[in-house]
Amino acid sequence: MNRKTILSMPAACFWSVLAACVLGIVIGSFRDFDINVALNNKTEIGSFFATYGAYFSYCLYPAAGACLYAGLRKKGDRFRLLAWTLLILGWFMAVYYSNSYNGKAVRALFGYTAGESPAMLSVLSWLFWAVLYAWVPFVVIRLVDDRDPDRLIAVGAAILVAGLVADNVNTWLKQVASRPRYRYLLTLEDPRSEFRHWWQMIPNLAGSDDNFKSWPSGNMTIASMMFSLPMLTDAMKKRSGRKNAMAFALACVFVLIYGYNRIHMTNHFLTDVCFGTLITYLIYALISTAFLRGCRMDKSPQV
Repeated sequence: MNRKTILSMPAACFWSVLAACVLGIVIGSFRDFDINVALNNKTEIGSFFATYGAYFSYCLYPAAGACLYAGLRKKGDRFRLLAWTLLILGWFMAVYYSNSYNGKAVRALFGYTAGESPAMLSVLSWLFWAVLYAWVPFVVIRLVDDRDPDRLIAVGAAILVAGLVADNVNTWLKQVASRPRYRYLLTLEDPRSEFRHWWQMIPNLAGSDDNFKSWPSGNMTIASMMFSLPMLTDAMKKRSGRKNAMAFALACVFVLIYGYNRIHMTNHFLTDVCFGTLITYLIYALISTAFLRGCRMDKSPQV
């Protein structure tokens, strides 16, 4: 295709996501607290989605590892060890992040209590995640088109690198802002008195206290990984613009649901959600464009 694409979608889609995020930031900058008051409504379904919804995003890590594996194996046996290493790395990243962010709920599901329960229960809860992601590489390897191994390598590397960068940028920004979460404000006699807008930052106040890590939303960093899904479908054997569009629509719906969940579960404000989405989307767009453009330049005829 000759038209310019970003994350395997027309540039208009990119600008639409940016416009939606900016609009949300503008509205939230004036109405953050009032929006949370109106939407505050913790539910069992909301708690379940908050814990396990990230699974769909994290599946992109082993999928990226599978792309790297398929691309490198196509290049010859000398890349066999590297291919296996990156395949395992993609799977491990999904298991590690899931266990780090949502492992507490799964350990509770297994009846594990730190300092009291047998260590084996904790190991079993980790194996739960390990098994949950094990099927992804096998399926993706069968579906990807390895006729262009350089493109597969670029797609896989972009997803892994962008994921690491987005997570670390988000972690750093949380310390820079140290914004109190709405759920923490609800424990105070006068919640509005301690409310701070996103630009009213007090760097490093948070420390290790999660109650002061509201901005930007880390879960939206995870959810917004889904915007790289069209890039993955575009690397499949039976690729088409329609499939990419369906993947993009799915990503948009998923991000919207996730964003609403973060607000109504009292974890974040609208601006937290929109900034988390915007920052992650820009990181994925920039890194994927750089990797894929580098791949195309390598294929250009030498003068």
